[in-house]
Amino acid sequence: MNQMEMGVRRFGQINGLGLATLAKREVLRFAAVWTQTILAPLVTAGLFLLIFNIAIGPSRGEVMGVPFIQFLAPGILTMTVIQNAFANVSSSVVISKVQGNIVDTLMPPLSPLEMVLGYLAGGVVRGVLVALGITLGLFVFLGFGVAHPLWAFVFVLLGSALLGAIGLVAGIFANKFDQMAAITNFIVTPLAFLSGTFYSVTALPPVLQTVTAYNPMFYLIDGARYGFIGTSDGDPVTGLVIVTATTCVIIAAAWAMLRSGYRLKP
Repeated sequence: MNQMEMGVRRFGQINGLGLATLAKREVLRFAAVWTQTILAPLVTAGLFLLIFNIAIGPSRGEVMGVPFIQFLAPGILTMTVIQNAFANVSSSVVISKVQGNIVDTLMPPLSPLEMVLGYLAGGVVRGVLVALGITLGLFVFLGFGVAHPLWAFVFVLLGSALLGAIGLVAGIFANKFDQMAAITNFIVTPLAFLSGTFYSVTALPPVLQTVTAYNPMFYLIDGARYGFIGTSDGDPVTGLVIVTATTCVIIAAAWAMLRSGYRLKP
């Protein structure tokens, strides 16, 4: 019998211990292989910046009034953060489904919302740690400061939560690794790359600018860019509203899927 059908749970409306345990499991899951989950993304982001700076930087000139490498860095950082947040949550769910131990998460007295928050905790913590690592590297090697730390942190946090929620929805939907790979390769990666990471959207034709306006990843990267260098293509407040609303919608979708047992229960 579903725990929600048994009335008020004996430990109250919120299972704090259960939620903390699930969150701890998700954090320890990636922390145990930190060289793959934390160190590797930092190296990849550094290589992106190095290659683009060598190949394009000297001749590119300023973008938005700052050197190209400073314009590029927030985009690379945000793209790395959201990719890792997505991968953390989606892989956790898919691996559990493939191995047949997803029941270990479904059977404990956790509400759908508690399960959503527990899974998201791993993605958010991993995303924030990756962002902190890249930011430290930018400061040490490039003398790169942060223009608006609070804005930068908020967009990193929202980006991790949004892509973690998308990863949860994708993980619930996918029953096999190749299905998850298809979602990553044909949906998540194109949205991340076509979001102004490597360019200002003002350089795009009007039609593509209109298309970009419907990509929530654009607002994440644009908002993070404002936080780091103090300038952006759009209004960061508008971006904050759009990203927050999108995050809430995706979290609601994940909650509904967990509540119904969609593709999780026989």
